[in-house]
Amino acid sequence: MLQRIYFLFLSSFLLCASCKEKTHEGLKEGDLIFQDLNCGPLCDAIEKVTEGVNGKDFSHCAMVVEEHDTLKVIEAIGDGVQITSMSDFLKRSKKVLAARLKTNDKELISRAVKYSKSLLGKPYDDVFLLNNDQYYCSELLYESFKVANHGTPVFELEPMTFIDPETKTFNPVWVDYYHGLKCPIPEGKPGLNPGSISRSEKLLLLDIKFKP
Repeated sequence: MLQRIYFLFLSSFLLCASCKEKTHEGLKEGDLIFQDLNCGPLCDAIEKVTEGVNGKDFSHCAMVVEEHDTLKVIEAIGDGVQITSMSDFLKRSKKVLAARLKTNDKELISRAVKYSKSLLGKPYDDVFLLNNDQYYCSELLYESFKVANHGTPVFELEPMTFIDPETKTFNPVWVDYYHGLKCPIPEGKPGLNPGSISRSEKLLLLDIKFKP
């Protein structure tokens, strides 16, 4: 009787593990995930000034990492750099797209993951400026792969803009945002965003079916 119970328990455990593994079948450590967050005017302002790959809108991005044989994401969000479960990540928005570097350099990927984890706990970069020991989502990916590539950027920086393409003036959302931070809008400063990274020719888009 005990053997039968143990067998049923083991079978159920293996079945659940298999289902969990297939939830995001095809993802690997080092893959990137782009997300269309519904965070209101700020996310809308981010998406308005840049277009993602294939015309999609993205306001957030993260990198897949493995923790205790489970795939999670490392991201810069909220208070700073943190590791988030895939289910919690998808609870924010299921409008996501996965991509993978075309390179076969596994060591590069490994170094990028390792460096990103070394930044855990670093504060979120509210100002969106490089080289201040704080990180926003795109910056986390940029710096991780740059360091992994021995100082040579994998993704390209572009002059940032906070100007509404329709009015040709600063978006009021950004005016209020930076006024609250008591600092000038960093118009024209080098930076990048989820949309610009998603358009990189160095990425291969993945047909991954995400489920909560």
